[in-house]
Amino acid sequence: MTSSKGAATSDKSTTVKATAWVLGLIAGAVPLVAVAVVVAFLFTYLTVDVPSPGDLKQNQVATILSSKGTTIAKIVPPEGNRTDVKYEDIPQSMIDAIKAAEDRDFDSNTGFSTSGFTRAVLGKITGREGSGGGSTITQQYVKKAIVGDEVSYKRKFKELAIATKMSRQWSKEQIMAAYLNTIYFGRGAYGVDAAARAYFNIPLKKLTVSQAALLAGVVRGPSIYDPAVNPDLAVNRWDYVLDGMVATGALSKADRAAQKFPKIAKVKDNSAANNTDGPNGLIKRQVLAELEAEGISEQEIQTAGLKITTSIDPQVQKALVSASRGKLEGEPKNLRTASVSVDPATGAVRGYYGGENASGWDYASAGLQTGSIFKVFALVAALEQDIPLSQRYSSDPYQAPGGLTIENSDGETCGTCNLATALKMSLNTVYYRLMMDLNGKADAVADAAHKLGIAESFGNIEHTLQEKNGHPEGGVVLGQYPSRVLDMASAYATLAASGIYHKPYFVQKVETSTGDVLFEREKDKGKRVISAAVADNVTAAMEPIAAYSNGNSLYDSTYGARPSAAKTGTAQLGDTGDNKDAWMAGYTPQLSTATWVGTDKGTALRNYNGAMIYGSGLPAQIWKAAMDGALEGEPIEQFPTPESVGGQAGVPYEPPPVTNTPTDTYTETTRPRNRPRLPGTNENGDIVVAPGVTIPFGGGNGGNGGGDNGGQTDGSGDGTGGGGDGTGTGDGTAGNGGNNGGAANGPRGRQPSDDPVMVPTIPMAPMKPVPTT
Repeated sequence: MTSSKGAATSDKSTTVKATAWVLGLIAGAVPLVAVAVVVAFLFTYLTVDVPSPGDLKQNQVATILSSKGTTIAKIVPPEGNRTDVKYEDIPQSMIDAIKAAEDRDFDSNTGFSTSGFTRAVLGKITGREGSGGGSTITQQYVKKAIVGDEVSYKRKFKELAIATKMSRQWSKEQIMAAYLNTIYFGRGAYGVDAAARAYFNIPLKKLTVSQAALLAGVVRGPSIYDPAVNPDLAVNRWDYVLDGMVATGALSKADRAAQKFPKIAKVKDNSAANNTDGPNGLIKRQVLAELEAEGISEQEIQTAGLKITTSIDPQVQKALVSASRGKLEGEPKNLRTASVSVDPATGAVRGYYGGENASGWDYASAGLQTGSIFKVFALVAALEQDIPLSQRYSSDPYQAPGGLTIENSDGETCGTCNLATALKMSLNTVYYRLMMDLNGKADAVADAAHKLGIAESFGNIEHTLQEKNGHPEGGVVLGQYPSRVLDMASAYATLAASGIYHKPYFVQKVETSTGDVLFEREKDKGKRVISAAVADNVTAAMEPIAAYSNGNSLYDSTYGARPSAAKTGTAQLGDTGDNKDAWMAGYTPQLSTATWVGTDKGTALRNYNGAMIYGSGLPAQIWKAAMDGALEGEPIEQFPTPESVGGQAGVPYEPPPVTNTPTDTYTETTRPRNRPRLPGTNENGDIVVAPGVTIPFGGGNGGNGGGDNGGQTDGSGDGTGGGGDGTGTGDGTAGNGGNNGGAANGPRGRQPSDDPVMVPTIPMAPMKPVPTT
């Protein structure tokens, strides 16, 4: 029998042996683990790839600028604001401060610091985490830019291997610049340049030592060390960085003692930084779409800190926005408007107003029915076929094939008149007859429109200006099909350029943050699409229309009257008798602008007092205000003298038309008529008592215009020459001799240049979606 004392001795001996065995096993295993770690590290080091400096692209802000260098919009990456800078542009104080804060052995370590790792471990144990970090600057950059922050041994091995290898392949300057352009400083600022602006509202180059120490301090934890969050911790961290700068020899004790804690800017709300609102937001959408078309990738937009210079002229843009907002003030809330201005010499889009909602409809690029402004393309087609402006047609109702009856608005008529007069009066029947005389008929009109700049397709419309059979209906001449405001401005710009087409564009130049040019638009001579003679004769026919349309001729406060060529248009809302789209499009030699007014749902157009809106009303007013503002101070330029087409050069003389129903006053719902000459009166409408003796009757002297077709004394004149001097009495309408000549005492008559066109109602065609960032 074994004694209890012997059993205890045996158990103790067994325990000692077991413990010794385990310790021996551990002792033997430790070298094996160490060897395994070393082998794993060496394998990772040998197989991992290290990118070259400049290969790693970090998201940063792209800026969209006007042609004059003013900011239109910014494209801010999802993680916040960032702008990369070169090493030589970073203040030395910032470099010294970040070394003191994050890696005091940066200049000497090989990407991995044993002492730094030890400090981090001790800091965890003692609770003094502010005493320094375990990761070097190189490791931090690798973690942020390459391997991510996944918690795993595999990721840590990769981080150490890349950091060590990078320190051999990259210079210290390259690593430091990459790090300072990448790290997050808080307040939505990525990179030191954005941080200087976020905390102090200053450019990086103006950063002081004290400010640099603060920025270096917040890197450890922006949500903790931002003075706006915790002032006491921020000051302690700032002191730590400055003391570290003394320890590393970057700052003398005297300079350290002189430092004062810097004042900081208020925290800004950056939640909407990337949501450019209003008209500029719609320009931004157009720019992004064009960048894609030019081969500038989304990655380049996000990472290269692009400076995108556009064609937008600040003066023109301001004029379009001001005119659009100002003229709609006090009008019904459902009214919408859009205007686009294009440079005829280049195709550059100088102004773009598509509405106020940057994330909603862009009316300047939506499909909208055009009405009578499309008659201009029928005139182009006619002149190309040697049908001159002097060609005369009846303005009586026209029975079109298929039983359709074409009429003029409110029975307007010129009897029989030439094409120039019919364009000014916007007579549907004349231009429908003209179209039917063309070789190609409706196709000829559509072809002319496409040549001048009307898009072949856009949005969900694969083929514009045609039916499923590939051909347009006769209504094309009356503006049946939808077109974009942008395209109308471009097509009319082709006429202003005497028949030379330039593709419209927004983007002029694209540069990276380091000054590399990714894209620069070359000068384009354009493409001649119609002869100068054709284009200039069309311009001549359009010149009287702005003044004829309720006196909306252009004027400059410095230079006086400015010649223009224009056309109004109105599309009716089905057979309701209301209008739904109203236009004014026109140009000078320097600028072409198209303006549309409608509603977002294609409903009836009524102004503030309930009257119908025509093209010669609100759209013409917006167009005039926009053009006057856009060209204010610009020298007056004259249109070319047109050469002969079909035996006629320029506008032929046409006797004043006489209609059957006189009208003395103008309202938005009553169309005017020219007074017939009454028995016993002279050409002025005055009663003839004896030779040379008259009694004033009717409209008075309507302006003795000094130019061609000077103001008519019956108040119905359409002269385009020098100013008239009539004063007149009675209830007659005012003459329009010589650019709105003398006014009668009676109310001014309305010049009907835009008959509403009844065409099938077409739903608004949505614009093609564009990429957003």
